[in-house]
Amino acid sequence: MKAIVTGHSKGLGAAIAAELLGRGIPVLGLARSRAPGLAGRFPDLLLEIEIDLSDGAALTGWLAGGALAHYLRGEGAALLVNNAGVVWPVGPLAAQDPLDAVRAVTLNVAAPLALAAATVRASDGAHRRILHVSSGAGRGAYPGWSVYCATKAALDRHAEAVALDADPAVRACSLAPGVIDTGMQAEIRATSEARFPMKERFVQLKQEGALSSPEACASALVDYLLAPDFGDRPVDDLRRT
Repeated sequence: MKAIVTGHSKGLGAAIAAELLGRGIPVLGLARSRAPGLAGRFPDLLLEIEIDLSDGAALTGWLAGGALAHYLRGEGAALLVNNAGVVWPVGPLAAQDPLDAVRAVTLNVAAPLALAAATVRASDGAHRRILHVSSGAGRGAYPGWSVYCATKAALDRHAEAVALDADPAVRACSLAPGVIDTGMQAEIRATSEARFPMKERFVQLKQEGALSSPEACASALVDYLLAPDFGDRPVDDLRRT
């Protein structure tokens, strides 16, 4: 069994990678930067690729190179955790940079969908599990988050459609992990209310100590990923378990 984790160098992605590595599962990390702490702890299990997944040309070039197929060759099981994502651009349409929207859709949607197909095609085992890190924002609209909500909803629909394909060797879930104390949350709290009217809600969650730690969330998420019933609910919330 081997895993691929996007955005593994910080935040929740780093915690997920550490949890998998700690359980003896090799990880291929895809991110713009490396994770020296993880590499130092797990030198024989972690392989890192520096790549900007919001750059469609960079991603297609890497996929065409055959590195993923080489990594997964001969594995009986492959795990893909599509964790990398951005909340920007934030604000009403008039405040959004169109290029930021293109980059966000590439990172939040195109990369996960391409990596899902590539992982299935590159592996020949009987077990492939695809986990999209989704959000409650994919299940309800938030003012100022039109791009973020749309991209997370896309992951939910993707997992549901994969389930309808009924391939017994492929199981997928778009999982909302809850509100986690990461850099993205700090970014949200630093946003002006003019761009994100619900900012105060997230400020209060931080002040009340209601945010989950990345490590606690990662432990529960990996338990979920490895559970026998993974994929029975193609769209789920980690807080339900």
